[in-house]
Amino acid sequence: MLPSIEQRLANELAARPAQVAAAIALLDEGATVPFIARYRKEATGGLDDTQLRLLEERLRYLRELEDRRAAVIASIQEQGKMTPELLQAISLAEDKTRLEDLYLPYRQKRRTKAQIAVEAGLAPLAEALLADPLLSPEAEAQKYLKPAFSTDNGENPGVADAKAALDGARQILMERFAEDAELLSALRAYLQEHAVVESKVIEGKEDAGAKFADYFDYSEPIGAIPSHRALALFRGRREEMLNVTMRLDSEEEKPKWDAPLNPCESRIAGRFGVASKGRPADKWLADTVRWTWRVKLAMHLETELMGALREQAEQEAIRVFATNLKSLLLAAPAGSRATMGLDPGLRTGVKVAVVDATGKVVDTATIYPHQPRNDWEGSLHQLALLAAKHNVALVSIGNGTASRETDRLAQDLIRRHPELKLTKIVVSEAGASVYSASEYASRELPELDVSLRGAVSIARRLQDPLAELVKIDPKSIGVGQYQHDVSQSQLARTLDAVVEDCVNAVGVDVNTASAPLLARVSGLNASVAQSIVSHREAKGMFSSRAALRAVPRLGEKTFEQAAGFLRVMAGENPLDASAVHPESYPLVEKILADLKKDVKTVIGDSRLLGALSPTKYADERFGVPTVTDILKELEKPGRDPRPEFTTASFKEGVEEISDLRPDMVLEGVVTNVAAFGAFVDIGVHQDGLVHISALSNSFVKDPHSVVKAGQVVKVKVLEVDAKRKRIALTMRLSDSAPTPGSRPEQRADRNDAKRLAQHGKRVEAQPAGAMAAAFAKLKR
Repeated sequence: MLPSIEQRLANELAARPAQVAAAIALLDEGATVPFIARYRKEATGGLDDTQLRLLEERLRYLRELEDRRAAVIASIQEQGKMTPELLQAISLAEDKTRLEDLYLPYRQKRRTKAQIAVEAGLAPLAEALLADPLLSPEAEAQKYLKPAFSTDNGENPGVADAKAALDGARQILMERFAEDAELLSALRAYLQEHAVVESKVIEGKEDAGAKFADYFDYSEPIGAIPSHRALALFRGRREEMLNVTMRLDSEEEKPKWDAPLNPCESRIAGRFGVASKGRPADKWLADTVRWTWRVKLAMHLETELMGALREQAEQEAIRVFATNLKSLLLAAPAGSRATMGLDPGLRTGVKVAVVDATGKVVDTATIYPHQPRNDWEGSLHQLALLAAKHNVALVSIGNGTASRETDRLAQDLIRRHPELKLTKIVVSEAGASVYSASEYASRELPELDVSLRGAVSIARRLQDPLAELVKIDPKSIGVGQYQHDVSQSQLARTLDAVVEDCVNAVGVDVNTASAPLLARVSGLNASVAQSIVSHREAKGMFSSRAALRAVPRLGEKTFEQAAGFLRVMAGENPLDASAVHPESYPLVEKILADLKKDVKTVIGDSRLLGALSPTKYADERFGVPTVTDILKELEKPGRDPRPEFTTASFKEGVEEISDLRPDMVLEGVVTNVAAFGAFVDIGVHQDGLVHISALSNSFVKDPHSVVKAGQVVKVKVLEVDAKRKRIALTMRLSDSAPTPGSRPEQRADRNDAKRLAQHGKRVEAQPAGAMAAAFAKLKR
């Protein structure tokens, strides 16, 4: 029998079945992944949030598989066609593909040509010719002629002549061959190794489909196509710019009918004992094999494999998006300092919003330093007044249109008014416009115009990126790769999980958090989050975690899930500002009693806490993992997992693509990471691309292992194509710009190949023009 769901998941996660069973029970009870990962380590044996997310996703799939298995068994039994052998095969099917292969002959379908032939009594003819190729097909067919007749299923055309008889017999064999589960599995495996996907531009679409130029005459083995190229192919086909097909690597063109059997046809023949030995029925049987492959199986398997390719590409694209989103959400916060947000613009002016250290809007304005008004001096004067009035420490500048011009304005402000002690930072404004027009923004900032709300968001996302970005649909943050081409339900589920994990990893101040931020806390939803905010506004700040129990609709189960992730700063109990769960407070009291000290004395005392043995305080309820976590938390209560705040300095005088020169070394910020490399903002209104081959001096399989969104990096300019707005960069500062006639990525690939060959590593070939082609992949 097939192993249980718990056993299968245990094998996949390299965990014990008991760990998996405990995790499943907790999930079924309504526990969240962050809660289980942090506060139920004894039960799960320390499964982390990554393992638990995988377990949750696979558990959903395996339960769907079991439901489908039960439905298949019931259907076949209803038809009276179940056998012990078939039942065993279905019971052992490890995935949905295998299960559907086995069910295929029994699936309810429209009346087929094969069924009509069976009704006409041609099944014995098909069986006879397959079993004994020495029979003459034409002579044998004469025995089965009959006129048209009526059946319960409708009119049957009968068998008018030998040709009709042989056509009917062929349809019967074709259906049998095409529905053989073992054959389908073998052919699928062969195609995974030997199928080639190729695309051609649709005639007359060359200009309209210029962005797909790399795929106008393209072919690549199906198993080697990376996700971004697969999604580009599917988009080109969907937009009717490309014809995308699949063929065998042994066939350069569509084979002629009388050509020798191809490898797939040979496998069909071998499976059913069809051979070419000069016997009367051999050619007829060989043609039946060809018909089976070319009419039924080739199209069926192409659809299936192309679907699998798309699914794999979507999963990779979603993984890339999720990784980038996590980096962005966990970017270093500038902290609680008064901040001025500048939303750049030309004709419509630069929108200005000043927020205090808590993010509260205290002032707004619109200035017009750029064309057509060019009120530079007036704008500087107004900004200086605002900065001085509100004791502004930081200037946050959106990276959209007129960003560099506005950055220069801020630089001039700092130069002229050193007494203000301002620091300027350019931040990504992705999603700011979505927030500005959202229902939540209209409730949060009802007195502000939509255009000014964007400036508020730009200011706040510098103070605390996580707290501000949770107000925006993750899909609108703009760090995805072909995000509109993937399953939107799967994307939303994955991104929501990322946001939940990030919010709970950092923790939330219950007295300052917005409703959208609170809604991402373990156990809470939008309704309960709003209840917390409403209660806070009506009754005042929470003085303790226990006070949360008075919030309407926040029951005991919700409190259990959420309390450890909610912080009450400067409250009655110092533990309420830590990640120690209230259920563990008795354990802390036990430790304090043993030390004969109060909690305020112990918190932060690394020497004292480091000397304690977790095993001394472990018991049946609180094991060593929980005690260890508590001691670490007491040592650094409420520690933030995010890095220290740093900024990139764009080079003065480099503001447009035309200012760039080969071999120029610049500082920039990684805005996005894709499968083929990283996009870097170097302050010229157009991100440059560091191709995967130029990220490091060693071989890089996954760009995320080297860089992440929001990271400050040093890069060198390799090549600039101002007309196409393409900038090729490298993080290997020893690289030099290519000589005329060579491509930077080709030289980089050759260098990689040479270097890796010396270490005996396999080198994956890069397609010609890989770096140039990659620019268009993400920014469409």
